[in-house]
Amino acid sequence: MAKYLVIVESPTKVKTIEKFLGSNYTVVASNGHIRDLPKSTMGIDVENDYEPKYITIRGKGEKLAELRKLAKKSDKIYLATDPDREGEAISWHLAASLNVEEKKMKRITFNEITKNAVKTSLKSPRSIDMDLVDAQQTRRILDRMVGYSISPLLWKKIKRGLSAGRVQSATLRMICDREAEIDAFIQQEYWSLDVNLSVEGQDKIITAKLNSKNGDKIEIHTRKEVEAILEEIKGKDYKITDIKNGERTKKAPLPFTTSTLQQEAAKTLNFSTRKTMQVAQQLYEGIELKKGTVGLISYLRTDSTRVSEEAEIMAKDFISEHYGEKYLSDSAATAKKNGNDNKIQDAHEAIRPTDLNNTPVKIKEYLSRDQFRLYQLIWKRFVASRMQNAKFETKSIHIMCEDYDFTASASHVIFDGFLSVYSSDEDKVDKKAANAIKNINNDTKLNFVESLPAQHFTQPPAHFTEAALVKAMEEKGIGRPSTYAPTISTLLTRRYIVKEKKNVFVTELGTAVNDVMKKSFPAIVDLSFTATLESLLDGVEAGNIQWKTVIRNFYPDLDEAVKEAEKKLEHIDIQDEVTDIVCDKCGRNMVIKFGPHGKFLACPGFPECKNTMTYFEKTGIKCPVCKDGEVVIKMSQKGRRYYGCMNNPECTFISWLQPLAKPCPKCGSYMIIKGKKAACSNKECGYTEDYIKSENN
Repeated sequence: MAKYLVIVESPTKVKTIEKFLGSNYTVVASNGHIRDLPKSTMGIDVENDYEPKYITIRGKGEKLAELRKLAKKSDKIYLATDPDREGEAISWHLAASLNVEEKKMKRITFNEITKNAVKTSLKSPRSIDMDLVDAQQTRRILDRMVGYSISPLLWKKIKRGLSAGRVQSATLRMICDREAEIDAFIQQEYWSLDVNLSVEGQDKIITAKLNSKNGDKIEIHTRKEVEAILEEIKGKDYKITDIKNGERTKKAPLPFTTSTLQQEAAKTLNFSTRKTMQVAQQLYEGIELKKGTVGLISYLRTDSTRVSEEAEIMAKDFISEHYGEKYLSDSAATAKKNGNDNKIQDAHEAIRPTDLNNTPVKIKEYLSRDQFRLYQLIWKRFVASRMQNAKFETKSIHIMCEDYDFTASASHVIFDGFLSVYSSDEDKVDKKAANAIKNINNDTKLNFVESLPAQHFTQPPAHFTEAALVKAMEEKGIGRPSTYAPTISTLLTRRYIVKEKKNVFVTELGTAVNDVMKKSFPAIVDLSFTATLESLLDGVEAGNIQWKTVIRNFYPDLDEAVKEAEKKLEHIDIQDEVTDIVCDKCGRNMVIKFGPHGKFLACPGFPECKNTMTYFEKTGIKCPVCKDGEVVIKMSQKGRRYYGCMNNPECTFISWLQPLAKPCPKCGSYMIIKGKKAACSNKECGYTEDYIKSENN
């Protein structure tokens, strides 16, 4: 029998770590948590100072029995779960459940699953860090309190099966607020004016942009204004008045954190946050290479851009050998410090390769397509972060025509630095433009070729993508690296939000849940409040705040809000709304139900009669296209609310925004509601007026 027992979380890690250790070690997986709060009740004794009631998770009995048997026969037990709050809590629960002497158990952690890292961790075991455990306990209890207190109210108000969550509800609020901004946005017309100028004696064309008039920045709002400028400068000379040569530097990027990896993988690889974390987990836990199983990247849940001294030396040696000394950075890029930075967020290294000699091309045959693409992204980003900045030579030309100042500028690379490894479309330079102005001087004569006026419209805030949502969550302090992907995944699974292409949209169901949360539990969906709680959790982890103090201050206010909401719900008729539409199977009047895709009609005779029908909510507005059908509220296949004509498919009218019965007094097109404004649907028109709700009746 082996003398030492090593317990990890994942079976995949078992295969990797077993190969690093000798026959004296047995490596086994706990398959995640062994104990948790019960599912049937909140599991927190409010009357006994909020003591949590932990039980063995259903289905984990056999696994626990196996672990106890192995632990009893071992001389020493090493708890080697992940190096974060969750991993520390799993080790704590294991220690409490194994029924062996405490002195036999030690905690070890490693930031990468390599032979050296694992063996080094065994030389410096420690006790379980109760500050880390308490931070995890606090998060778990807070989330349980919110979920188990508020979710039943959502069942009463909307439909069964819904859920509320501390981070989840704040994130949903953020998405709904963005949607409201987009809906309320009023487009404004503006114009730009470029001119193409030929270089006398050369076969080159320079494109110059109108910038100012008499030193003041110029803004053009209409076609008439453009035409007036063109008339003013018609046939006039263009003279070079100033040339500025300069140099700019583009800094090397920082190595990846969890958030930036998710954002970049979404942007360049089109990965969802969930997929990114799944593939990164595989790379971290170990891949079977020719030389054996090895973890290819360091721990994947981190807020830090810090890198270990060993990794710095590895990068220096690799870059010197393969790119040359001139590419090696004098000092690695560092993140800007702000008031939120603390030792908690710097607990782990950045995400990096464990061995730079495992180049993506060299090990490509051992990786799946997704593994290769993500590993290549991580590998290139880390190497680039240890390289010199890129340098560009810039040239800017000012050209006067009458009182109008036009500018032309371009740049070209004089030292590629980190761009030799890691670049994006944003880093590309316009070689044609650079070549056109390369040899221009103050005496160069320019001749007018053509004008290039262009109409534009101001754009509303962009819809969130998963990457943008992760970035916003990080910036506002909503959640932590381990929660970004699960939070977004929960919102998608609950159908509170949907994805169309890369964009995230809130569904009618998500809007309904957010409305209830904002009205009854404003603190829970308040972004500042949620961010403050995250800071308090960091304080618990740092040992500066007692974990029960956070709970004691939180629960009474939540309990009071729940009781107040329950009182209000008592006066709300939560019976199904009966319609005048008759069931074509049994003759009963159909009722309105709320499903995953929004409202639908169902027969009240269920389960005897299971008939359902699509529900079209009437607006009382005649279709602005066919003038015959009525505009109704419909749902897209993914659950997005829109407005369409009852005569579809004969009439193809569709609008994402609510139309009004009143036509535009300026051009006759139909009007739509945009926040507190009524706006013309024809963006070429641009007419708006204050919106009074009664206009729609």
